[in-house]
Amino acid sequence: MSATLAERAALYLSEGPRGPDDIARDVLGLARASGVVAERLVAALLGADPRFAFDVEGRWSSVPEPALASVPLAELSFAVVDVETTGMRARNGDRVTEVAVVHVDGARTQVAFESLVNPEVAIPPYIAMLTGIDDALVRAAPRFEEVADQVLAALNGRVFVAHNARFDWAFVSAEIERAGGLAPRVQRLCTVRMTRALVPELERRNLDSVMQFFGIEADHRHRAAGDALVTAAVLRRLLARAGDQGIESWRALRVLVP
Repeated sequence: MSATLAERAALYLSEGPRGPDDIARDVLGLARASGVVAERLVAALLGADPRFAFDVEGRWSSVPEPALASVPLAELSFAVVDVETTGMRARNGDRVTEVAVVHVDGARTQVAFESLVNPEVAIPPYIAMLTGIDDALVRAAPRFEEVADQVLAALNGRVFVAHNARFDWAFVSAEIERAGGLAPRVQRLCTVRMTRALVPELERRNLDSVMQFFGIEADHRHRAAGDALVTAAVLRRLLARAGDQGIESWRALRVLVP
């Protein structure tokens, strides 16, 4: 389903459950579709999307977002993610070569999952030079579909965090969908955006600059676990800054960092 249709359906169904005929007419713009035809069209568009549910009366409704708004930041569980890839285009040929998920629960930080991934495509030489991950290293590694369940388990019930979250989420969600699954409904938090809001005096917000600002050291930059651990350390320092500014709940943080 296109983003436009998804947003239109979510807005439409936020007012209450509706039948397939109504959705086909008002969301899809198919005034003549009704009965079995409307049911099949709407099921094909909404059935695989976890944002929507179908009830015994034959109506579709939107599933509420996870209730995090009033949860104190100190009580939130975070999954800090980093991926190494063959390039920048998550849905246009590039693939994940390594993935790591680090759990942050209060003062506790722990690597929950890490693995090299066979991308099933050639790794460009400049990427291999940057990351140290080349074709030979990933040849015997599992394909993403073989580790997808473990990645999903590591993300379950947690806020997805990354330094440039849009990039990492694009690759994780694309790989999960390519493996035949559904990308989970997760709240996402970007430490680049957090830095912009909470450390306005810092002009450059790439991971190296933020590390240096906070005095964070790293042993394995440009590898998934190493970068995820650094990002987890950055997250904790940014959350401390948020607390110093009186930002104590998820709702308050999202106002500052949309």
